[in-house]
Amino acid sequence: MTVTPGAPSLEAIHALYEQWGSDTYDEELSQLAHALQTAALARVAGAADELVVAALLHDVGHLLALEADSADGTPVDSSVDLVHEAVGARYLARLFPPAVTGPVALHVRAKRYRGTVEPAYLAGLSAGSTASLAKQGGLLAADEVALFEAMPGFADALALRGWDDGGKLDGLDVPGWESYCDLLRTVAFDAI
Repeated sequence: MTVTPGAPSLEAIHALYEQWGSDTYDEELSQLAHALQTAALARVAGAADELVVAALLHDVGHLLALEADSADGTPVDSSVDLVHEAVGARYLARLFPPAVTGPVALHVRAKRYRGTVEPAYLAGLSAGSTASLAKQGGLLAADEVALFEAMPGFADALALRGWDDGGKLDGLDVPGWESYCDLLRTVAFDAI
């Protein structure tokens, strides 16, 4: 499976969530419910607009993989790392600034980092996140920890990771997609 997404637009992103948002990946919760919960947590925390958008769209790479697999007729191979964070960040970079795409690109590394430096965090991961952690490279080596801590987006990636981990509650009532439409237009490069 190769993900070669088309040109992004706010409409295309919304269509991805309409088409594939009911699907699940490593969790019992749907992709859309997880995205909305993660964004709601970012809003409650008073995050910057760009970081709220990153929280909403952080797993768009999963949806792009579903779309690609649908197009070529192959199912998503859940036994391998699909590098959804890199695929999603590249896709979003054509529409959003680095303040959005940076945390998206680093949210998996933030999980690996926190698992390495916080044993209680590792023990508290959901079953889905524990399974995906192994596929995503597992814990970081000491030199990788230092490199990650020195990255400019380190703090935002950790914040997104926390909301990502918290946004996995079945049945939680949060604002819907429409509550983010104006924010998406405001943060996008070519506001539509």
